[in-house]
Amino acid sequence: MSSKKTNSTDLAGRYYEPEDYKKEDELSQGLAITHEQASDVMTEGEIKPVIENVNGEDIEIPRVGYTEDK
Repeated sequence: MSSKKTNSTDLAGRYYEPEDYKKEDELSQGLAITHEQASDVMTEGEIKPVIENVNGEDIEIPRVGYTEDK
């Protein structure tokens, strides 16, 4: 385990950069993956949205309305 401590406020202010796809650290990889997912959803504009899990399987997002209990 590393004795170097990371300030969490430094991580919170981090934004996606195109170079993140080439970096090996966990934060950069996470930002690159999240950016790709958001970009895909924005460009596809799906009527039936799905989430791709880590195994590559698509999981449908159900469209259910809000029902108020009385």
